[in-house]
Parts: sequence; C-alpha cells; structure tokens
Amino acid sequence: MNRRSAMRICAIAGAVSFLPGAQPQKPFTISSDVRLVLLDVAVKDGNGGFVTGLGKEDFVVTENGKRQTITVFADEDLPVTVGILVDESRSMAPKRDEVLAAARILLKESNPQDEMFVLNFNDDVKRGLPANTLFSDDLDKLSAALYRGIPKGMTAMNDAVVDGVEQLKRGTQNKKALVLISDGGDNASYKSRSEMLDAVERSLATIYAIGIYGNDDQDKNPQILKELARISGGVAYVPWQPSNVSAACRQIAREIRTRYTIGYIPPPPSSRGADIVRRIHVKVSAPGRSRLVARTRTVYRYDPI
Repeated sequence: MNRRSAMRICAIAGAVSFLPGAQPQKPFTISSDVRLVLLDVAVKDGNGGFVTGLGKEDFVVTENGKRQTITVFADEDLPVTVGILVDESRSMAPKRDEVLAAARILLKESNPQDEMFVLNFNDDVKRGLPANTLFSDDLDKLSAALYRGIPKGMTAMNDAVVDGVEQLKRGTQNKKALVLISDGGDNASYKSRSEMLDAVERSLATIYAIGIYGNDDQDKNPQILKELARISGGVAYVPWQPSNVSAACRQIAREIRTRYTIGYIPPPPSSRGADIVRRIHVKVSAPGRSRLVARTRTVYRYDPI
C-alpha cells in the first residue's frame, strides 16, 4: 500500500484493501480520503472450531473503549501475502526435517493466489527464494527455498521478524501474515526486542508463531512468541513438539483463509502527538450461536500519514 497515493488509504491495524464487488471476478479497490483501520479477525466457537457465515451486525468494535462504526466488512477467502520465517540455528538441527516437512503443508494448503516468501535465519537472515524473486506462488520454488538454509550458528530472530515485516510491505496483496518457526530465543540480532515489537505494531501483519524447544533448551523464549501473536492478532503454538508441527501448520493455513475483514474510520488525535497508541477490542455474538470469541490485533499506532 502506498501511503503517498492520492487517496492516501491507510490500513494500519489489519489486512486488506481489496474486497469483492458486484462482480466477484473483478474485485474493486477501497478508495478513501480518510484514514481507515482494517482488522483481520478470526472467530471461534466454544469447541475451538472456526466460525463462518457471520454478518457485520454480529460484531462490535471498540477503540480505546469507544464503540466504532463498521464501514467495511468482508468474509471472503482473499489472497494473502505470506512470509515463512524458519529458524536455522544450530539448536534447530535435530528438528529440521520435521519442521520443514510441516512448513511444506502450509504451502500446499494456502490459497493458490497467495504470494509467499521464505526467510531462513541463524547468525543473519537470508532469503530462500532466488535474489531476483521477492515472492512466488510456485510450490516447487517455495519448497526449495525452505531447504536452502543450513543449520548452524546462533539466532537472529528479531532481525528476521523486522525483515519479514519489511518484505510484506512490498507484496501486492494487502492481507498479510508471517509464520515464525523458532524457539523464540535471540542471541545474534542487530535489532533489539523493542525495535522488533515496534515494527510489528506499525505493520499490517498477523503473526503466527510455532515454538519448537525442549525443557533443557537454554535459548527458548516462549513469552516473546506469545507477545508477537497477541499484538498482531495471531496465535502462538508453544511449546510444540516437532512431530506436531504439521497440525499447527494446517490450523494456521485454515485460519488465514477464514478470517473476517472489518474496517472503521478512527477518531483523530485530541492533540498533536496525543493518542498515538490505540487499543482495540472486537466482540462477536450471533443468534443461535454461543460462546463465540473474536481474535484480532490488540494495538496499533496512529502515526501521521
């Protein structure tokens, strides 16, 4: 999304600016000369199942405790820009085969129109796709990208997340997600933890984290994986055994394809520099359906356009 465009569409809390119009095969672009917050929202029932078929009237959105008027709503399986971040540090070597095989399931169960990329990280961050290819929908190329890393060295997870967020901005699909597979530890990044979290708050990405580690893993940090998921409205699967990563990847692929898009126009700051950090809460209820729970981004930054 180009913040300098004439319409200056700004989606700072969620996912998409392309929604289906009267002719489904020709989606139209949301055009607005005001700031627009777009939320990527997952809904589950009391049994943990994904809930589809809800309408705009079933949702209530509040920002800093004040109810907002929903101006955009969609429940379509829209294409997504997805980045897969794979920890290739030395500690991940014994788990590598199972992890990469599971990641291939995520590729296969994605929307065929998704654009995807892979970042492998250890002492530094490396792109899995060829140098002249930012994104691909080719499963063979993406699978090769997963296996291009070499398990060695330490872990630059903070740098990988920041680089992943930056690459997402270059994608053509405005619905964006990162899938991070790691033990959560970091001992090699140039970026600090606070710099990484700041990048996530300013991004469009929903982050899914799969924590792979044992009880004796000294570098594990499940709390940061949970924090990334909480801020962005994703899910953290921690701890998660290598043999079960396939199940996590299937759940992530399905959730990405069943999330709702909800948009509203946020109130301007009360004064210059004030009310920059905005807290979001989405409540969902529908006749005949009990114990529905909505999950989305919990915070965003109202930065000057």
